[in-house]
Amino acid sequence: MLAGDDFRLSQNDYAWLGHGVYFWEANPKRGIEFAGELKNSGRRPDITTPAVVGAVIDFGKCLDLTKSAGTQQAASAYNTYKGICKKSGTSLPRNSKDSLRRNLDCAVIQTLHEIMKTADLAPVDFVKGVLAEVAPAYPGSDIYKQTHIQICVKNPDFIKGVFCVPKQYLE
Repeated sequence: MLAGDDFRLSQNDYAWLGHGVYFWEANPKRGIEFAGELKNSGRRPDITTPAVVGAVIDFGKCLDLTKSAGTQQAASAYNTYKGICKKSGTSLPRNSKDSLRRNLDCAVIQTLHEIMKTADLAPVDFVKGVLAEVAPAYPGSDIYKQTHIQICVKNPDFIKGVFCVPKQYLE
């Protein structure tokens, strides 16, 4: 990325905020932890030295799932998607229990993008959501250890630049 390579858009069917380029908002430490988890799990053998880049992003039109309007749009898209699945005789996808594969969420967000496109509405440039993952910080808590805000940039043209995150922010 720092040498000018293009970002790879996630286009898998389990990316919870839909297809795009994913970032942690103001949490490079969680980013480096995740890169290490991918390397150590064997899911990404191409990662030899985990690293994190920072990015300057021009935030255009946002589907903000941290706000009521955003979650209402997602709920409406879910109902549309559920109807499509029922008509076609297919089952709704499910999110995995470990929160790593969120097939249902991806399908719903992608449906919302299609609804907007069909209605000739301006496309969303990025999607923002809070992800609470892994386990509670302590017994009985609703505070999760690896909670973070993720941003999915739908249009890489809105990524204006990248920079090397200083090591002090990764420790």
